[in-house]
Amino acid sequence: MGKTIRFGISLDEKLLESYDHLIEAKGYMNRSEAIRDLIRSALVEEKWAAGDAEVVGTVTLVYNHHVRDLSDKLTEHQHAHHDRVISALHVHLDAHNCLEVLVVRGPVGEVKRIANELIGVKGVKHGQLVMTTTGEELH
Repeated sequence: MGKTIRFGISLDEKLLESYDHLIEAKGYMNRSEAIRDLIRSALVEEKWAAGDAEVVGTVTLVYNHHVRDLSDKLTEHQHAHHDRVISALHVHLDAHNCLEVLVVRGPVGEVKRIANELIGVKGVKHGQLVMTTTGEELH
């Protein structure tokens, strides 16, 4: 970790009050930690915009396992991307519905494409991709 540098910023009083309430609700110990996280998030999003950044993501799927061939289709998609799908969790939510959480790693564009393919399989009730950084470039 590099040398810590202090700097000042000017903010509207009401904006700062709102921010202080937000960081308190999120459990930050101080403004500096919260601002560091904002900066990291901005840097990560900028890197993703380039389109070739390495990311890790979770693809969450909810589906009715009684839908014909749906489980097989989802498994086929996962096997087709075995080099990118690094882990899977399957949960039986009730007698009919299942939850699958897949951990996917690769270039941002490829991760999005894989997620969209899985979410778009006919019979998936809901799906969502959440991406994060591998953390390699953050300080």
